[in-house]
Amino acid sequence: MKKTLTAVLLSLTLAAPVMAKDIAGVKYPDTATVNGKELKLNGVGLRKKAIFKVYTVGLYVETPTQDATALLNADEIKRVRMFMKRDLKKDQITEAIENGFKKNAGANLPKLQDRLNTFKNAIPAEVKEGQELILTYVPGKGTNVHTSDGKSIDVEGKDFADALFSVWLGKDPVDDGLKDGMLGKED
Repeated sequence: MKKTLTAVLLSLTLAAPVMAKDIAGVKYPDTATVNGKELKLNGVGLRKKAIFKVYTVGLYVETPTQDATALLNADEIKRVRMFMKRDLKKDQITEAIENGFKKNAGANLPKLQDRLNTFKNAIPAEVKEGQELILTYVPGKGTNVHTSDGKSIDVEGKDFADALFSVWLGKDPVDDGLKDGMLGKED
């Protein structure tokens, strides 16, 4: 009986969605609504470079999982909410994302390059501490890039979204600890 109860409690704990999280002073609510669908917070992480806190990130998905491949393959709405912990120039943001994009896109890079350029052009000249970038993939529409200054653009294609989200969740992520946090593996 004790073993059965323990097994049931463990399975409920593992299946439970992540509740609102606070990381480096940034609170991420446990849900976000996109196009009338409620997304659940899959996990959060902190991107550090040397000793500097660069940004926090929250990953919202329709179907939470700790399996990065399943998240990338799912043709469902997904959102990355990046909260800047320091002032960053456009080239700092775009260079880091482009490097991660190139590492994970592989042979698909040539057909994605024009869309990557469109994405990079959407990033403001400077993103100040406390501002956000919100990247939302919607099946059939593409990836919406929304900046704190109110600008918004769409970049078409699931293949682009897969390569972009791979920057954090792919086989060669920008930061392994950040990936684990986004997958809900770190508490």
